Amino acid sequence: MSDPAHRPGRLGVGVVGAGRVGAVLGNALRAAGHPVVAVSAISRASLERAESLLPGVPVVDVPEVVRRSELVLLAVPDDVLPGLVQGLADLGAWQAGQIVAHTSGRFGTDVLAPARPAGVIPLALHPAMTFSGTSLDLARIVGASFAVTAPAPVLPIGQALVVEIGAEPVVVAEADRGLYHAALAHGANHLVVLVAQAAQALAAAGVDDPGRMLTPLLEAALDGALRAETTATERGTGAIGSLTGPVRRGDAGTVREHQSALTAFAAATGAVDVVTDYRALARSAAGRALAAGLITDAAATQVLDAIHDTPVAGMELGAGSLQEKVEQQDDEQEDGA
Repeated sequence: MSDPAHRPGRLGVGVVGAGRVGAVLGNALRAAGHPVVAVSAISRASLERAESLLPGVPVVDVPEVVRRSELVLLAVPDDVLPGLVQGLADLGAWQAGQIVAHTSGRFGTDVLAPARPAGVIPLALHPAMTFSGTSLDLARIVGASFAVTAPAPVLPIGQALVVEIGAEPVVVAEADRGLYHAALAHGANHLVVLVAQAAQALAAAGVDDPGRMLTPLLEAALDGALRAETTATERGTGAIGSLTGPVRRGDAGTVREHQSALTAFAAATGAVDVVTDYRALARSAAGRALAAGLITDAAATQVLDAIHDTPVAGMELGAGSLQEKVEQQDDEQEDGA
């Protein structure tokens, strides 16, 4: 097999932001034969990632990364991206014919508008996966989906770059980027919240190792839902067809008992989000199960009637709730979906 570095059309890549995504994608592009000519990194964590995943690549400031690059990979947090693009435009840093690709899920290529007058080729390439910022991510990229958004004449460039690193390009229209990213965040991020909530309740119930107890159950549930969605012949059935549990059985008494237990748990711990989210998701499960023909009208009515919104007296969202203060992410770190 020929050396990737000797393939035609190799591009000098500059990585702006050696966060979890930038350092890994820079490594993947280099493995595909594109030399990485420069990287920007400020925090200690970013510098360590650059050294580990992009050894030998010069660490320079952002304008210098852009100056040296034929392909600029902007791997910065969503809220940083618009100001960065505009600031570099104000400096006159963008170059005609330069490919500028960002990895934000939220934005398409409109966010790159300030760079367009300079004659750049704009691409939005978002990996639909989470990143650890280590070499473990390199194997996970293979076969992963990347949302590609670009003007029609240059769309093949974005698709080709994704294919080169072993991933699967999926075209997402500019107008649909917000919904696309919301769907990913809702699925991935809130799945983590559900695991945290279930683990906290299990610990309060005296289970010493909630993670060990949850693993086979949740892995089977997730696998079943994804398989059902992948093989669905009619949109709207899909994943919900794998639903199990009291809502699927129309067991209103169990739903009522769950709320009683979770309300007591919330009163004792302050984790009011667990009971409120249980109610919201039980309603959604009942509605979707009914629409998919999995339960009868009578069973759905009984379940919905059993779901009540009685507040937990005197309690506010506290420890273990969705209102917990979280650490601010690294100023250059982006972790994907």
